[in-house]
Amino acid sequence: MSDVLNSQRLRLRPCAIADCINLHALWIEAEVRRFLFDDRQISLDEARSLIEASLNSFAQHGYGVWLFFQQQRDEIAGFAGLLHSDGAAPSLIFGTHPQWWGHGYAREAALTILCYAFDQLGIQTIRVDVDAPNAASVRVLESLGMSRSGSAIVNQRPLLYYEIHKPCD
Repeated sequence: MSDVLNSQRLRLRPCAIADCINLHALWIEAEVRRFLFDDRQISLDEARSLIEASLNSFAQHGYGVWLFFQQQRDEIAGFAGLLHSDGAAPSLIFGTHPQWWGHGYAREAALTILCYAFDQLGIQTIRVDVDAPNAASVRVLESLGMSRSGSAIVNQRPLLYYEIHKPCD
């Protein structure tokens, strides 16, 4: 089973250690990190650790963090993936480089990963938490058919919880 995924406009491949500098640059973009790392600028070492955790997750569970690119281009357009949680459903994450906002890439990448998780890995439920003020991500989640399942205040930030279940075959 290949970890490289393709959609109509995007090519997704697992992130690798060689991507650390470029992915770190995306993750510390002010507009990206605002909702991803609670507006904290992570270090290059933290980015490397997150990539290593993703590689381990791919080896153990068949999923992790993919980078996505426009077909026939090598410039990172964003990232999307599933984070493993012991005893709980995987969590969906995604982010797009600001220059590509509004093109539907986050939705397309997330949908590609959801289909892979449900159809190839047999995962039954996927969850996500999103900062309540992140209206663009909320729109993506709702357009994917995810249902709001709750809310909370975590670290003084309002979060919304969404989930989606594998459709019946």
